[in-house]
Amino acid sequence: MTLPIVRFVGIGKTYDGVTRVVDDLQLDIERGEFLTLLGPSGSGKTTTLMMLAGFETPTSGEILLDGKPLSRLPPYRRQIGMVFQNYALFPHMTVAENIGFPLSVRGIARDEIARRVERALDMVQLGAFGGRRPAQLSGGQQQRIAVARALVFEPKLVLMDEPLGALDKQLREQMQLEIRRLHQRLGVTMVYVTHDQHEALTMSDRIAVFHRGKIQQLAGPEKIYEEPTNAFVARFIGENNRLDGHLEAVRGNRCTVRIAGDARIEGALASPLAVGCGVTVSLRPERVQIAAAGNTISTMPGCHLAGTLREVIYLGDHVRARVALPGNDDFTVKRPIDEAHKLPATGGAVELAWVPEHCRALAREDEAI
Repeated sequence: MTLPIVRFVGIGKTYDGVTRVVDDLQLDIERGEFLTLLGPSGSGKTTTLMMLAGFETPTSGEILLDGKPLSRLPPYRRQIGMVFQNYALFPHMTVAENIGFPLSVRGIARDEIARRVERALDMVQLGAFGGRRPAQLSGGQQQRIAVARALVFEPKLVLMDEPLGALDKQLREQMQLEIRRLHQRLGVTMVYVTHDQHEALTMSDRIAVFHRGKIQQLAGPEKIYEEPTNAFVARFIGENNRLDGHLEAVRGNRCTVRIAGDARIEGALASPLAVGCGVTVSLRPERVQIAAAGNTISTMPGCHLAGTLREVIYLGDHVRARVALPGNDDFTVKRPIDEAHKLPATGGAVELAWVPEHCRALAREDEAI
């Protein structure tokens, strides 16, 4: 069995001796994977990355790289490439000099530096830009140069700290795909920090969702999105409808939940809970069918709820409907544009339906975390 390239063993970090910014972190990073550390501000994800890079020191525990402790190694001896949010390019150097800088400080011969820089520029498709200064490049081009500089000395690992945060939406989405393709082509291990859930879902092999210094869930993008293990992950990743209620019956991993208005719905139980516990039912807007009351939707097998249509928003390829239900006046449904004709006028009665497998019952957030 191949050992993970990085292993966090009981890592803790506190700045004041009281608050645990990172709390007993146990994490293996597999060789060649693209792992994203995702979470809100203050969740511990960036501190985790900085401890791996060597810019922060753990308060407790040990980080292993290829099975060897990193605690006594300074950053420049860790064989780790780093891409920062602001790119950190030297303005007085040319693009080629910027890329070659990690090689020159390692004492690599000049002709070898030139060869590797040329290869790195070709890798990010900027072969003709070696003589320019960073100020003469666009934001996207500067980002590519920062990536090339991180890869030029052939590191074991590349760390990226929100490197696309300064780009506009269209360029950001383009660069997400370019970095993903580069990773797939080179096979280098990448650890990426972001608070952008869409970015994490687009780019990652696995996602570690951080909250209050702990990993709440570690899994592939589809599993994180479709099968959140607690209420925080369900709320943080993607759009999510929440219905609070109490667990009324459990049958294996299926359950019945009684919600406001004395309605009962079926769902999947995310973790073992006792009958009578307070739960939050999580349901993605795109998983819900909607139609005017009395439509054929009422014959669909599964869960059904009646409500009142409050608003319909046209968004080109789909519509968003806001529905008032008992206990939730802001229940959202997303449907393809060709289903808009099924909706009544605003204020009309509607029926919602979904299959129980798409509905997850989770311990309420204040009880789960």
